[in-house]
Amino acid sequence: MLGPLVRPMTPLIGVAAGDAKGQDHARAGRAPWRAWYKTKRWERLRLQVFVRDSYTCQRTGEMCLGKHPEPNSPVANHRVPHRGNAELFWDPGNIETVTKAVHDGMIQSEERAGDRER
Repeated sequence: MLGPLVRPMTPLIGVAAGDAKGQDHARAGRAPWRAWYKTKRWERLRLQVFVRDSYTCQRTGEMCLGKHPEPNSPVANHRVPHRGNAELFWDPGNIETVTKAVHDGMIQSEERAGDRER
């Protein structure tokens, strides 16, 4: 069987739809603090918060026992969005354990609504 003779063109400007690597790279250029999430320091801090919170979602009380990307996997959420503020980013008192489902649903909706109010 022959494959398609025509394939979608790669965009000349911006990032191709569905190109996660390209989107990450473009976002990193706009927000250099995103590299903080890839550090050992962040990994230690988020694990410290998970242990402090007993791997329990601070919004729902659900145990965060899943493995990423399962809905009940633990996510370290900044209570106050840091937006590149290092003091807020690294403050363990500003970080809470939540499930991925809560983070990707309720919390993202709250943040989008807050952005619209600005």
